[in-house]
Amino acid sequence: MRGSATDPTSGPGHRRPRRTAVPLAAAALLLPLLGAAPAHTAADSAANRLQHAFATAAADHHVPQSVLLAVSYLQSRWDAHGGAPSVTGGYGPMHLTDARTAIATAEHFADGAEDARGDSARAALRPAVEAPAESALPARLRTLPRAAELTGIPAEELRTDPAANVAGGAALLAAAQRELGEPLSGDPADWYGAVARFSGAEDTATAAAYADDVYDVLRTGGQRVTDDGQLVTLAAQPRLTADTAALARAGLRTLPTDGTECPRSVSCVSVPAPYTEFGDNDYGNHDLGDRPLSQSVKYIVIHDTEGAWEGVMKLIQDPTYVSWHYTIRSTDGLIAQHVKGKDVAWHAGNWFVNAKSVGIEHEGFLASPDAWYTEAMYRSSARLVRYLARTYDVPLDRQHILGHDNVPGPTASSVPGMHTDPGPYWDWRHYFHLLGRPFERTAGRHSGVLTILPDYDANRPVYTGCTTRGEPCTAHGSSEVRLYTDHDVTAPLVRDIGLKKDPTDGVNDLSSRVSTGQQYAVADRWGDWTAIWYLGQKAWFRNPREEPAAVPAKGLVVTPREGLASVPVYGRAYPEKEAYPAGVPAQSVVPLPYSVPAGQRYVAGDEVPGEYYYAVTFTPDSHRVVVGTDLYYEIQYGHRVAFVRAADVTLEGPAG
Repeated sequence: MRGSATDPTSGPGHRRPRRTAVPLAAAALLLPLLGAAPAHTAADSAANRLQHAFATAAADHHVPQSVLLAVSYLQSRWDAHGGAPSVTGGYGPMHLTDARTAIATAEHFADGAEDARGDSARAALRPAVEAPAESALPARLRTLPRAAELTGIPAEELRTDPAANVAGGAALLAAAQRELGEPLSGDPADWYGAVARFSGAEDTATAAAYADDVYDVLRTGGQRVTDDGQLVTLAAQPRLTADTAALARAGLRTLPTDGTECPRSVSCVSVPAPYTEFGDNDYGNHDLGDRPLSQSVKYIVIHDTEGAWEGVMKLIQDPTYVSWHYTIRSTDGLIAQHVKGKDVAWHAGNWFVNAKSVGIEHEGFLASPDAWYTEAMYRSSARLVRYLARTYDVPLDRQHILGHDNVPGPTASSVPGMHTDPGPYWDWRHYFHLLGRPFERTAGRHSGVLTILPDYDANRPVYTGCTTRGEPCTAHGSSEVRLYTDHDVTAPLVRDIGLKKDPTDGVNDLSSRVSTGQQYAVADRWGDWTAIWYLGQKAWFRNPREEPAAVPAKGLVVTPREGLASVPVYGRAYPEKEAYPAGVPAQSVVPLPYSVPAGQRYVAGDEVPGEYYYAVTFTPDSHRVVVGTDLYYEIQYGHRVAFVRAADVTLEGPAG
């Protein structure tokens, strides 16, 4: 899709790393909730400046320090992002928004060029038109100018100075408390309504979901080192109960849910994608189905929008465009549902995956690492994915919770154009922690299988092309690990023959990268280096014991059946020709330009029957789900998943 997006004045912003909070014991020393700010002493270090700024701002504006810290954690996990704006024009630890300064336009999905429907039985979708420019900005995107009015601090200082930014956030919270007619109490339980107002949400459900998350942070506590080396601590208050009565006086509206399919713990609205017939027997922008009765849902696909909320909401309502099931807003985690779970959206560029998946867009940018996602978005997304996983019995692992960049091209010609979002800066480690399925070591050190698991913040591979082709991106944490042809960082990068070009360190080049949570079979070891089987070859990465990039794991693996020199690899698991009934054209089962040579092993996911959803007409009476007898294994083949025929391979394991 294309839509409006946020940029600094000189080009796209850069999202910086964020770190996972570590819960503190309930007995930890409580921070001052309100009172005089501590004086600077010789013992103060540069690493404590931000903690002191929270204490000072809390005292100056009569806001409980714990509330200020918890709100900031949900906004940014206390990171300053070097003064760069978020996807919605938010700045600093308090994510104060100034979208008029930051907003611009950007194209969706970086280098992706595939037909999002991914079904060769139908003509490719025509390009979409540009979304119209935004004519006005809502109040939730203008909190920084309001903070400047309240504090007298210049807007530029609020954008670039973390201490000033915290003071601005404290002023906004205090103003919200006064507007509700509430006293500036020292008890954090009394600030629920002000926290809800601070979210910028215009409806009660979204504001309440945001405030509930803040109070969850208050009860849990946390400690971490921020992106600029600041140690920040929030003591746990496990018995804290919020006074929610003030929310009723906040003047927020109630939005109709219109039968949305969301968990109760999030705010969810309906923005339907149109199912409309137009042109020369064409229609859009999704297909009607009857899932999971007609076919199972096996995947949840994580996307980013490469555009801002208002433009994206216009695009999803364009019948000539593509579709996806949900979009999640950056500022407050609001979820909009567009396509019912029973229906098939056109989002992944692979019809087999589309027919068996739910697609979720997140307001954000792949190649702008400081156009960061808020904690509110991560948490809202995790709640939605947990709900969908329960609803459709989808395993919470990286062969079922896919990034768009993990979806394989369905045919050889489509491989170079497949999309690369959400990219190397999506924090899979933190995301799966929120999903309740943290990645961890599950086997002994000599296991034949491993899980990719770098320290997100310390792992900083060089990428280029975030703003200008060939120019280095800003250094920051990443979920991904680079692969070489030998145990040497000067060795050539691993080549993906399907891309038909030499590998690079470009932010959109997936040739030689593995991602957090993905599992591979070990091919070799050499000192601090480990090799895995990857794209039919041995691929090496640095994996020192003191700073591991992967941990031992258990898992099933497949290898070519005895007597076969190699077996083909497929981008979709389609049925054999004999399975198609009369009136449904048989789809060709053509391998990708890859193979699994004898002796190599790849981690296996589900065993699935060949399946094809025939849906090429507006009226669904001719739609059919064709299921064959030929079975496939999904495998972690390269950066993307792939499929091999079960008859071609032997299943081994569990390894480890």
